[in-house]
Amino acid sequence: MNWFKKFMTGRYGVDQLSWILIGLSILISLLSRLMDSKILAVLYIIPLVMVFYRMFSKNIAKRYQENMVFLNKWNLIKRKINKIIQRIKDLKHYKYYKCSNCKQTLRVPRRKGKIAITCPKCKTVMIKKS
Repeated sequence: MNWFKKFMTGRYGVDQLSWILIGLSILISLLSRLMDSKILAVLYIIPLVMVFYRMFSKNIAKRYQENMVFLNKWNLIKRKINKIIQRIKDLKHYKYYKCSNCKQTLRVPRRKGKIAITCPKCKTVMIKKS
């Protein structure tokens, strides 16, 4: 195991992007088995090659930058998904409207009848049923 430690010294190793690529490779491999596709059976190798290239690369700064770009995009997607999940959980107690002026999303409690909703951003008042 000492030889591997020496070999990996100065190399990038595995990061979050590499784990996603490994998962993508496994997913493509499973799909190729289910659909009996020879094209997919070859395509699953591409993410694996990318993982090994990234893992053994000595250009640590470049691999780190690639991972940061990936994490920024991943976090945007994750935030949007969490926002959708939270809205679904809140549907029982809250109703959502968009401001007609600035398009800000407004959350109001349900079962209050007709209420005046004031947008906190542009101060537009709307009469809506909650």
